Amino acid sequence: MAEDLTRTSHGGGRASGPVGTAAFVIIGVLLLVLGSALRFGQPERIAWLQNFFVVFGAILLEAIPFVLIGAVASAIIEVFVPPGAFEKIGRLPTVLQLPCAAAAGMAFPICECGSVPVARRLLRRGLAPGAAVTFMLAAPILNPVVIASTVVAYHGRPDFWVIVLGRFALGFVVAVAVGWVTGAQRPDEILRKGTVDPDADDHTPEESRRSRFAGHIAGDFIFMGRFLVVGVAVAAAVQTLIPQTVVSKVAGLPILSILVMMILAFVLSLCSESDAFVAASFTQFGPAAQLAFLVTGPMIDIKLSALYAGTYSKGFLRATLITASVIILAGTLWVAVIWG
Repeated sequence: MAEDLTRTSHGGGRASGPVGTAAFVIIGVLLLVLGSALRFGQPERIAWLQNFFVVFGAILLEAIPFVLIGAVASAIIEVFVPPGAFEKIGRLPTVLQLPCAAAAGMAFPICECGSVPVARRLLRRGLAPGAAVTFMLAAPILNPVVIASTVVAYHGRPDFWVIVLGRFALGFVVAVAVGWVTGAQRPDEILRKGTVDPDADDHTPEESRRSRFAGHIAGDFIFMGRFLVVGVAVAAAVQTLIPQTVVSKVAGLPILSILVMMILAFVLSLCSESDAFVAASFTQFGPAAQLAFLVTGPMIDIKLSALYAGTYSKGFLRATLITASVIILAGTLWVAVIWG
């Protein structure tokens, strides 16, 4: 499963698999329901449906441009940026490698699925495991495309600075902490035996490189877009179908609301370039719960769990899930105490 996810997210362009099927089914059902409602329904009876489509369309239209930008940026990094760009990090003192690796994530706008094979390549090139893991977790959450999408999604909101700065700061801390916890092993110990050598296609003709660039854009956009469709549909359904009294009761409980949003981020497996628009739609939840959603998704979700399990040795996934979850929960609880 992990290899399939990797291939799909980097040039395969396929939309197969359970998530792709779910996305197509959702789109088909929505079109069918909309057509039937317009043909046979009465306006007063389809108000909820109109509300659903308004929410669904608004979130989707805001998020799609950032998914496309992220796909282009990811393709540029994957195809044109040489691994040697990271060699200076490997020559730094150990105590500086993890913070510098996290900071390097700000310059490389790749999604969470793209960061896994990049980190694997860096490990095979000799970068310290802790630094490679830190970069892998930091890049999808600290890169400029994600920061820009978060700024746009929360522009004008009273919790704007709490979310934007909190996502950056907490993401940085979690990435460094996980890198420190999992980085004690050697590169050949942390990587799962039998993983494909990412250096196999380093020396390719220019024509092939251009073809790979286009293929990566198409593959990444389709891969991330189908998760976005599923996530936006769930967010719109929650806003439309679940009674607001129920949502408000859950949102009013600090610890439970944070845990619910963390679980939702894990299940939805959204692309980090677009998840801010989904998080911002959950207006009943406070900034702490929304921040938990925004930090959890790019670091630990269902699709990433499959990629981690297929790339790294036994125990890596467990250590990453536990470390990241504990720090995210603790950090967002502090946000809830300070800002409410």
